[in-house]
Amino acid sequence: MKIKTSVTLSGNLIKLLDRRAKKAKSNRSEVLEAAAWEMLDRLAREEENARDLEIINRHADFLNKEAADVLTYQIPL
Repeated sequence: MKIKTSVTLSGNLIKLLDRRAKKAKSNRSEVLEAAAWEMLDRLAREEENARDLEIINRHADFLNKEAADVLTYQIPL
């Protein structure tokens, strides 16, 4: 479902949006929606990556000990 809204943007941005929309054989609204989805997806991935990194860092000592232990089972090449 589409909802009509109003935003205030700089004239330079409008010109760039219109050029991009023309190249894509699209319209300004579609370009803005695609950009918004892309930004929101990127932000969600960044938040997920930050959560994952925090979990890894919290368990780093244990993970490092496990990795060192596994390496002791390797045979010399």
